[in-house]
Order: sequence, then structure tokens, then C-alpha cells
Amino acid sequence: MQLGVRWRAGDPPHRSVPPQLHPAIAAQEAEHPDAASWTLTWLEGRPRCALEDVVIVTLDAGGAVAVLDASTESLTGLPTEGSSGAEDDDWLL
Repeated sequence: MQLGVRWRAGDPPHRSVPPQLHPAIAAQEAEHPDAASWTLTWLEGRPRCALEDVVIVTLDAGGAVAVLDASTESLTGLPTEGSSGAEDDDWLL
């Protein structure tokens, strides 16, 4: 079992956040300077870092970084390293 954590925006990500998410987290903080905090939760073994109710930075099923609009949980269209641009619908097959 993995527990979630919170940390202030602008602080380094919590030590349990996978390092490949750090650049996307920094980019989203720059994009949303008024946001105050992040919340890390785990869903099906994957990290989900939510910047308030604005964006979610996570890993898709293939392990690529994905940035989601928190209100719709759809891809924001923002470039992320290794992102294929496709939504994570593998489980529907």
C-alpha cells in the first residue's frame, strides 16, 4: 500500500514522487503560479500528482508522463516528455 502526501507548490516534490514527473510538475507550477499545493495519490499503482483542481501529472499505462486537465481528466495538450498524445484507454480493449 502506498500513502498519498501533500506539499506546497514551489517546494521540491515529495521524495515519493517518481523523478520522471519532476519536470512536468515544475512546468505546471510555472503555468499556474497562483496554485498553492500538490496532492500525491496512487491509482492502480501509478502516481497522480494533482495541482489543486487544475491539473494532474501522472504516468500513463506505458510509463510516459501525462498531464491531464483535472476538471475533465483529459489530456491538456501540453507537451510532456515521452507523451504519445493518446489518452490512456488500454483498459477498454
